Amino acid sequence: MRILSVTQSYAPFYEFGGPPVKVEALAKGLAQRGHSVTVLTADWGFEKRRENDFEGVSSRRSPFGWTRDANGVQSIYLPTWFRYRALTWNPAVGRYCRARLNQFDAVHIFGLYDLLGPAVARACRKQGIPYVLEPIGMFVPIVRNIALKRVYHAIWGGKLFNQATAVIATSQQEVEELAGGGIPRERILLRRNGVMAPRELPKKGTFRKKYGVPEGGFMVLFLGRLSAKKSPELLLEAFASLPEEVGGRRLWLVFAGPDEAGMMAWLESQAKKYGVGERVIFSGSVFGELKWAAYRDADVFVLPSQNENFGNTAAEAAASGTPVIVTENCGIAPLLTDAAGIVVRHETSEVGKAVQEVLSDGGLRERLAQGGRRAAGRLGWEEPVAEMERLYLKLAGASVR
Repeated sequence: MRILSVTQSYAPFYEFGGPPVKVEALAKGLAQRGHSVTVLTADWGFEKRRENDFEGVSSRRSPFGWTRDANGVQSIYLPTWFRYRALTWNPAVGRYCRARLNQFDAVHIFGLYDLLGPAVARACRKQGIPYVLEPIGMFVPIVRNIALKRVYHAIWGGKLFNQATAVIATSQQEVEELAGGGIPRERILLRRNGVMAPRELPKKGTFRKKYGVPEGGFMVLFLGRLSAKKSPELLLEAFASLPEEVGGRRLWLVFAGPDEAGMMAWLESQAKKYGVGERVIFSGSVFGELKWAAYRDADVFVLPSQNENFGNTAAEAAASGTPVIVTENCGIAPLLTDAAGIVVRHETSEVGKAVQEVLSDGGLRERLAQGGRRAAGRLGWEEPVAEMERLYLKLAGASVR
């Protein structure tokens, strides 16, 4: 079967967080099952990343921009004429759809608030090609440009959702958000995300050594975009409320992730204001082995989001054997609670109390670490990939082999 995935950001642009990782994992899994998979995405400066190509990966110029072949998946990076934050204008999308869209049996559109998805969806409707939509937690406007997002829904979002054959939610929380927003439940498909931990984690101490976190100290980790939606400021406030030492070990807070809208500078100023600046470290974006090294070295991982349709980083931390604390607003919460993590309300005092509890109790840390490793075995990508395969085959009018 021939499948087209449409996404605003894709590998190797992992600085955009979970979406590139998710789309890549699904595409690779489907390719391994014998399907022809193409990813249509925006060019965020692909030519400068070409030197990172390795064995089995090739890239070349094509009539529609750069084309990359990796892991049996072809990705096409449409030239970007204009960009604003995570939004791009890629006029070649229309030409691509006219020339190539009819070659595909099914189309999967990831994300909202961009221009690629609506353009491809419109072409699908014209050509009678079924498409599914996965809003990846963006359906409910939470922070930043809420008025503009409502305009987007009025102009493009309505048709995008109404004409989709199915809408993918990755947690029960997201199912309820979509249903509450008027999406018929019979068109909502619940399919969780997966986690793909490396077979062998980096050597313990690798991340601490690189960023100056003392081996004897407790390391509290936040890993993800420094965006208002993920509430890094709430974690900073909670950290500042804790004693400098717990059980004779000094506390350190690490923010690992790309800056968004000046959040990093604001957090740095707040850390100094709270008197904890020297114990707060900003590593910037971390990918690949260094990302897993951060999980490995952390004593506790915290995801304090206002809203999270799933929470891939929490799943990755748990898979690394790191105790996890998430807010009840994270879709992954039911999968972690009482097994691999602690679920709390989106409140400073609740987060601070949970962090101190985990760091003060070595037995609790070990129990949560073991629970995370066990949970990882149930959170692989095999099941989500198989679910998508069945859906695409159904859309294409075929039966599961």
